[in-house]
Amino acid sequence: MPEAEVPRGAELLEALESGELRVAAPGPDGDWVVDARVKEAILDLFRDGEVVPQGNELAREAYPALELGAPPFRDKALLRVRRFTRREGVRLVPGGSSVRRGAFLGQGVVCMPPMYVNVGAWVGAGSMIDSHALVGSCAQIGAAVHLSAAAQIGGVLEPPGARPVIVEDGAFVGGGCGLYEGVLVRRGAVVAAGVVLTATTRVYDLVQERELGGTREAPLEIPAGAVVVPGARPAGGAWARERGLSVGCALIAKYRDERTAAATALEEALR
Repeated sequence: MPEAEVPRGAELLEALESGELRVAAPGPDGDWVVDARVKEAILDLFRDGEVVPQGNELAREAYPALELGAPPFRDKALLRVRRFTRREGVRLVPGGSSVRRGAFLGQGVVCMPPMYVNVGAWVGAGSMIDSHALVGSCAQIGAAVHLSAAAQIGGVLEPPGARPVIVEDGAFVGGGCGLYEGVLVRRGAVVAAGVVLTATTRVYDLVQERELGGTREAPLEIPAGAVVVPGARPAGGAWARERGLSVGCALIAKYRDERTAAATALEEALR
């Protein structure tokens, strides 16, 4: 999209919600390209927007005779809670969930309460966002991804050029996982419950006998089909060795193929 065509204000939110505009998108070679201009436009919403009462406006429109108390929320004027119709094909189960304006949810996405999706996020068709899961600002979640209960997908708005957390199609993120600081989980990978990955986390590949890592500028990338489980490595120093101390790490225990279900691959890796 040419630079002059990046919309602002409500038009920006509408373009993000329709999927016409994305913070980041995969290129033909599989590398992800971040559109810093979109992030900057989202930041402008926060800088320029007025904080106003929110919460009861739709109820007042539907039931003008109903006496309602003060709106329960205060937020930036344009960044209201997103509402869905049959057209979007999203299943948002009652129970305290919220999707902020400017987030895209594809057809067949299921949201189990309570969960939250922030502005600029993109969630592909057929994905599941389970209870207490968070999809942070600008995070990119592919199609048919399962975000298990309490999974935390970190958000990032600044700096505008920084890569958001990305989880590609068909990946499985276990309960209580944390993915932060631009981590990229490639297609079909499985991250076991409780694994925490940041830009600089060290991951030990037991299958290919290599060590993976990243930097703030080029964050960690989990290979396609990798099955990542919690692990431990000896802590450094004689004092730690004398006491048998260790520090947590992540291990790639195996790789799955397209015929192996995520749950099956994970069960085999944990045995």
